[in-house]
Amino acid sequence: MKSLLALAFVLLTAAPAFAQTSDEASAVEDIVVTARRIEAPLWEVRRGDAVLILVGSIDGLPRDMEWRTDALVSAVDRADRVLFPPQAQGSLADVGRLIWRMRTLTRLPDNRTSADYLSPELEARVEQATGEGPSRNSMMLLSADLMERGGYARRARPVSDLVRRAARTNRTPAEPVSVFRGDELVDRVLTTPPERYLDCIAAAVAAAEIGEAEGAKRAEAWRTRRIPAVLASPLEKATNACSYWAVMEQGEALRSLWNTAANEALSRDGVTFAIVPLVVLAESDGVLDRLERDGLEPVGPDWRAPAP
Repeated sequence: MKSLLALAFVLLTAAPAFAQTSDEASAVEDIVVTARRIEAPLWEVRRGDAVLILVGSIDGLPRDMEWRTDALVSAVDRADRVLFPPQAQGSLADVGRLIWRMRTLTRLPDNRTSADYLSPELEARVEQATGEGPSRNSMMLLSADLMERGGYARRARPVSDLVRRAARTNRTPAEPVSVFRGDELVDRVLTTPPERYLDCIAAAVAAAEIGEAEGAKRAEAWRTRRIPAVLASPLEKATNACSYWAVMEQGEALRSLWNTAANEALSRDGVTFAIVPLVVLAESDGVLDRLERDGLEPVGPDWRAPAP
């Protein structure tokens, strides 16, 4: 249900346009030094007078987790522009459709249960993890339940929300890398068959089987910038497998959006601050690998797993 409310929120959220600001060298260096104090995975990339600061974000971080959010807000305050993940922009009618079709979003069709879609082995693991019989909840809600059992924070605090509030408060030019029509997003969510969630459920139950301690372990690895450990976390794998982009088979489109955004940011003087899903940055052939192949040097923690 929380996911549905979040979706309704983004449908009504608009973003301001970019504006050009000063690129004085001393101001740029001050922003970079401040950003480096953030306890989060962060890379600095330069091309001429353009500086791109990439912050690798993950979802499901506890609200009471302590990390240098003050440094993050301070760096955003003085950046020339900020980039956010893609968002949907729609109308009250789109939100109304979500509410009208609530049963479609929360229940499996035709009185079916999870046992009608999952293999016997996977269904047995799900029932063992939840302590219940076959579920009538939609795959979206079932995966959310499993991920919470695996340590995904119920009251999560997205990194992008902190940055968005800071940018809005200080009127820092900010925008998402892409805006999608709300009605198209709603149609996709409403018409996606349960079978599309099978990989998501398999990853989510693997996290649930480890338990809530996995969430704290993953969060600490993120805070201390141990990128391979974060990406190897069963909870991180579940979060990525159950994302809108994975379920809708739009992963390549997301990578393309961020590659294009990085190129554009590095063609503009000044400091661009970007909040990017960590997996998009650090996966094999991700944004960081591509920037390095282009002859640039992402300065930050090692994002590759050690060679065998």
